[in-house]
Amino acid sequence: MSDIRIASAEDQILLDKEAKYCSYGDTVHYIEPPRIFSRCEGSYVWDTEDQAYLDLQMWYSAVNFGYANPRLNNALKQQIDTLPQIASQYLHKGKIELSEMIAVDAKKKFGLDGRVHFNVGGSQSIEDSLKVVRNATNGKSLMFAFEGGYHGRTLGASSITSSYRYRRRYGHFGERAQFIPFPYHFRGPKGMTKEEYGSHCVQQFARLFETEYNGVWDPKVGQSEYAAFYVEPIQGTGGYVIPPMNFYRELKQVLDQHGILMVSDEIQMGFYRTGKLWSIEHFDVQPDVIVFGKALTNGLNPLGGIWAREELINPKIFPPGSTHSTFASNPLGTAVGLEMFKMTNEVDYGAMVMAKGKFFLEGLQDLQKRFPIIGDVDGLGLALRCEICGPDGFTPDKATLDYMVEEGMKGDMVVDGRKLGLILDVGGYYKNVITLAPSLEISYPEIELGLKLLEQLLVRATKR
Repeated sequence: MSDIRIASAEDQILLDKEAKYCSYGDTVHYIEPPRIFSRCEGSYVWDTEDQAYLDLQMWYSAVNFGYANPRLNNALKQQIDTLPQIASQYLHKGKIELSEMIAVDAKKKFGLDGRVHFNVGGSQSIEDSLKVVRNATNGKSLMFAFEGGYHGRTLGASSITSSYRYRRRYGHFGERAQFIPFPYHFRGPKGMTKEEYGSHCVQQFARLFETEYNGVWDPKVGQSEYAAFYVEPIQGTGGYVIPPMNFYRELKQVLDQHGILMVSDEIQMGFYRTGKLWSIEHFDVQPDVIVFGKALTNGLNPLGGIWAREELINPKIFPPGSTHSTFASNPLGTAVGLEMFKMTNEVDYGAMVMAKGKFFLEGLQDLQKRFPIIGDVDGLGLALRCEICGPDGFTPDKATLDYMVEEGMKGDMVVDGRKLGLILDVGGYYKNVITLAPSLEISYPEIELGLKLLEQLLVRATKR
């Protein structure tokens, strides 16, 4: 095991400049000194010393289709040479056709007419969805959201994100959320199956509507004070927690009974991360609004948006100028998004992702049998979790996972004579979960390589 890496002279000059000139407000240094990267391809990134790292988080699922994907890169290059930019109030072919693809797909899957509204990224699209929801519910600004949920760090998005630290310095400006327990079965009450615990969580939520004194419902007029429930079908930053399959169906019944909208946040889990275009598809419910971003353009250009039911977003109820961004529906982003849809329609990405995910999960389950510090593993498609715990297999152990992340970034592990690093993401309520989001294009040998590198990190962690 090597000592902590020291930054090269060239990197140190850059790091000194960063320390002086860059805001730290958008930066988290998971290791010291932080790496500076110079190139990327497929499932790998290389630092300035040309050390390769296998990336198992792919920019928080923004790069679902692999770094420097040739087909998507070429779509961007071609658009640059034709119509690289135009003001968002003017129409272009890409905006219309991409909207059609998303809306037609939603009609086929959910049986609902709807429209698509673009913005420059996930948090901004959450903000737009809040406008749609408030407008459709006569200005109601109270929302339900989950404990462990993450929806972004703009003012509106952070108000419905369960981490108080994201809004502690800034207070509330409009929206407020009541946070409801998520069916996190590994840390739930013992003695219940996963499905029983899901039903239990829904029943506890439904109690809020039993009388007016539970604070959310007026039975005399049949109205809730809350406008919508914001859900991540699979929790992202919360640790890739996967609920039981009965959960959302039962939850949606309660919401529909009380006139509360369901907004599905697909920013991290959309675009085949879980083997479906939208992760909510696994749960046999009809969302009222879908919010998307990240992998729509494979991280090449900021573009996100929302799909909403026709009743919520038609021009009469949500007229021109209701919300606006200079760069919304920009031609570069829509061109890549269109190519992404064409690419995924030519290959059965659902079957491919589910097969790779099953293979990866089986490898994680094998590691769990051999390393008691792995308390839980789970996965849906290529959204996988590995929870690091103490020797009892349950007590959260953030320190050990932090150590593993740092060791992975040293770039000194050797597999079959090749020196490599491993990029992992940290998530979970206790920051003790490896949230694995490899490229959907990852090969089976690369999955095996990732498992071997994880095994080396686990050996280091148990021997330290």
